[in-house]
Amino acid sequence: LQKILILLHVTACVVVGKTLLILFPEAMKRYILKMGEKSRMNQNPKFSYENWGPTFFSFKYLLFVLKVKWKRLEDEAYEGQTPPNTPVVTRNGEVRQLLDFMQDNRPLILNFGSCT
Repeated sequence: LQKILILLHVTACVVVGKTLLILFPEAMKRYILKMGEKSRMNQNPKFSYENWGPTFFSFKYLLFVLKVKWKRLEDEAYEGQTPPNTPVVTRNGEVRQLLDFMQDNRPLILNFGSCT
């Protein structure tokens, strides 16, 4: 049921976004660029709007957003329950599962940081 609701919501957003993009291309360009500022996407000089802007509200965009949102449904963690066994990437670039790092009854501590 959750996947169906997500499908309906994302599809409606993409249809409305695509319609607005066709009817008001300049206004939507400003809106998409403003969204890019929030994620700092605009700070990369090699990443111009012409490269990624037209991909918003496309069929590939719809499929990507659905994939991400559906995957997040599986990644919910609850206190006292087994954690989700999500894929992680090691410093060597090797893809492993999170629970591969568990050792006996020792707690697994995740430390998130930024390498910029």
